[in-house]
Amino acid sequence: MLVLSRQRDESIIIGDNIVITVVDIRGDKVRLGIEAPKEVSVHRQEVYEAIQRENTLKTDAPKELTADKK
Repeated sequence: MLVLSRQRDESIIIGDNIVITVVDIRGDKVRLGIEAPKEVSVHRQEVYEAIQRENTLKTDAPKELTADKK
């Protein structure tokens, strides 16, 4: 894991087209602004994990249940 220090209004660039900017710092919370192409999904970790669980449930569903939806 790469660990970087940034202050408010400073940015980190990932690749050629993703920019992460520290927007605000309040106590122990940091607000980040993320600029990325529309084809790049950006989620909080807990949201991403929920999406992955949902996708796993869909692919693990019995075939007779998914066959009716075609």
